[in-house]
Amino acid sequence: MATRRGLAAALLPFTLPAATLAQEAGFPTRTISMLVGFAPGGGTDILARLLAAKLGEEFGQPVAVENRTGGGGTIAIVATARSRPDGHAVTLGTVSNNVQVPLAMRAPPFDPLRDVTPLALVATVPMVVTVPATSAAADLAGLIAQAKASPGKLNFASNGVGTSQHLAAELFMLATGTRMVHVPYRGSGQVVIDLAAGVVDVNFDTLSSVLPHIRAGRLRGLAVTTAARSDQLPGVPTVMESGVPDYDLNVWYMLFGPAGLPEPVVQRWSAAVNQALADPGLRARLLDAGFAAAGGTPAEAAALVGAEVARYGAVIRRADIRLD
Repeated sequence: MATRRGLAAALLPFTLPAATLAQEAGFPTRTISMLVGFAPGGGTDILARLLAAKLGEEFGQPVAVENRTGGGGTIAIVATARSRPDGHAVTLGTVSNNVQVPLAMRAPPFDPLRDVTPLALVATVPMVVTVPATSAAADLAGLIAQAKASPGKLNFASNGVGTSQHLAAELFMLATGTRMVHVPYRGSGQVVIDLAAGVVDVNFDTLSSVLPHIRAGRLRGLAVTTAARSDQLPGVPTVMESGVPDYDLNVWYMLFGPAGLPEPVVQRWSAAVNQALADPGLRARLLDAGFAAAGGTPAEAAALVGAEVARYGAVIRRADIRLD
């Protein structure tokens, strides 16, 4: 996979000074920036703001959430990758902007395996096939029938080319023999507004992004994309239950720092995240928002990224997705 060759080299001069700083001054010593690659109101933004407050308590320093949108969420990743590797700048990334989007790019701005350091898996969430409450599609079979009756008439929204939302829809069309038109956005916040208004016809998005709107009756959930039903939407069947075999997708959220982080800083981050996620109050708030709290070691997080690069590289080639 092609990358901008200068990025890794540009990070090297900072490695030794950062290590010295971590040993002598400790970490953290000032406000921490947590970058989010999508607009306010979407699942990543919601999770970041829930997590940041608790991490601030764990670190004894404020954790400020900053939205850096664009490039399918990759602008935030690149900003973190180019930051000084002392632990004070991280990204709450996803399988979308950390793996799927760069794999779809002809000239990706970073290498997901080399230019960032996985710190800890934070949470996972199913996706939901969602339509406006006024849609004629009462269930997934009805949506498939509509799409087959008028190929190319229905459209679907996503957070950008190559994102989880986009790939979920592409896999759905491949599995069902349907064709819909892709309408990319910068984030889920505006997507759910336009979906509820009928500007777009269908959306494959995270449970956390659409759950409040389904509960309020503005949107209708047709199916969840995971193998099992969601506890938050027990009456909504899975895509597989609805007649589409072997369709099983979820979205994960992970904290990343730049390459070259000193090991003590990596372990400090891992300990803080796991401690925060063990808090019953935070776990309850995450569950209510549609997330399943995760946790684990940096090594486990890195192994997941490696496995997902292999998995989605094959999917993107099969669907012939290209992002210039």
